[in-house]
Amino acid sequence: MPVLIVIPARYASVRYPGKPLAELRGASGVPRSLIQRSWDAARQVEGIDRVVVATDDTRIAEAAEAFGAEVVMTPSTCRNGTERCAAVIEELGDDYDIIVNLQGDAPLTPPWFVSALVDAMRDDPGAQVATPVLRCDAEALEGFLDDRRHGRVGATTAVFDVAERALYFSKEVLPYTGRPIGPEEEIPVFHHVGVYAYRPSALAAYLDWPMGRLETWEGLEQLRFMENGLPVRCVEVEARGQAFWELNNPSDIPRIEAILRKMGVD
Repeated sequence: MPVLIVIPARYASVRYPGKPLAELRGASGVPRSLIQRSWDAARQVEGIDRVVVATDDTRIAEAAEAFGAEVVMTPSTCRNGTERCAAVIEELGDDYDIIVNLQGDAPLTPPWFVSALVDAMRDDPGAQVATPVLRCDAEALEGFLDDRRHGRVGATTAVFDVAERALYFSKEVLPYTGRPIGPEEEIPVFHHVGVYAYRPSALAAYLDWPMGRLETWEGLEQLRFMENGLPVRCVEVEARGQAFWELNNPSDIPRIEAILRKMGVD
């Protein structure tokens, strides 16, 4: 099953304009753009046939090509990364059985997260869309709650059933617990990792559906699948001691840089 990784990158982000070109410094102190670090993360995944950056902005395209990335120019009308992935398939053809959307704001995505996702799609031919989820530890949960207390758009949480089918995704911290979680208790909150795997048919159907009301309110593209009755499979992954955080706001840069330094990543 040939696998393609697409890294969607948009300059005109509402939450953080120019985010793909934001510079992050790791252990060496040498700045590398967010899009380059996302490309580096994608290239670490084994068994991938091709990686491309998908954008509609010449500034991002030129920056990506400068560090050796393959770029596919996509329409400016793409409203999210899933639509941009669909545009890439229209451009490249349907030679890929699995298309992975590795969002360009998650440079700390471990390669085994993506491998687990691809393996789940290969093992379940009926799965049309899948995405990883990571159980929060106490530090991650406090980061979520701190974002909400201060009115910041933080990471996304996922709620799913016993068959690993998503019930909902939200920028709020779900499920609501209403009390402190004891040190001996398992935290019930799952961090939704910003990666998706699709079948080509799921991407084609996505383009035919209008934006749903939940997708519009939450600003979460995956809700369009659920609103149209297409299940999203949640694949639980393990951090293996590696911190994971996305770049959603400028205030996330110091946090990610600290993690890069701790990991010894240049």
